[in-house]
Amino acid sequence: MELKEKQLKSEQIYKGAIINLFLDDISLPDGNTAKREYVRHPGGICVVPVTDEGEIMLVRQYRYPYGEEVIEIPAGKRDSADEDPLEGGKRELKEELGITAEKFISLGTFYPTPGYTDEVIYMYAAFGLTFGETDPDEDEFVLPEKIKLEKLVDMIMAGEIPDGKTQAAVLKVAHLLKNTDS
Repeated sequence: MELKEKQLKSEQIYKGAIINLFLDDISLPDGNTAKREYVRHPGGICVVPVTDEGEIMLVRQYRYPYGEEVIEIPAGKRDSADEDPLEGGKRELKEELGITAEKFISLGTFYPTPGYTDEVIYMYAAFGLTFGETDPDEDEFVLPEKIKLEKLVDMIMAGEIPDGKTQAAVLKVAHLLKNTDS
């Protein structure tokens, strides 16, 4: 059985500065029809900055939808669909933590919520860090955090880091470094 759904009709029902909401009529694999609500998003980038001492540089910021402060890796949306994800990652790292890096390793992509958005987050690890001045967006307020990789993995496993992209990227870095060191 082929699982692909076919778009029959698409209607944009909201156009925002970051997201656009659509309501589509689709044909299901069995020939029946259904509706799909989904959000189009330009995509994002996140970076796990690893210090020479094995610490991860993070940011603590207030996340309005959850009504709480969240510890996460530096991240942001792509400026456009044409923006090179690595260049966007370098920009976010500099804006949020004032960091430039000598080496970046791609950690692949992450689909944060495939049930209702087409957002793709490109994940990177950064090494050979140099610290300088931050350059945050005018509506961006973050506090830097530095946590040893091993402790951060323990925090993730204990449910203390709820952010999905941070969980995925940090666990990938831990796996990468464990297999590189052996």
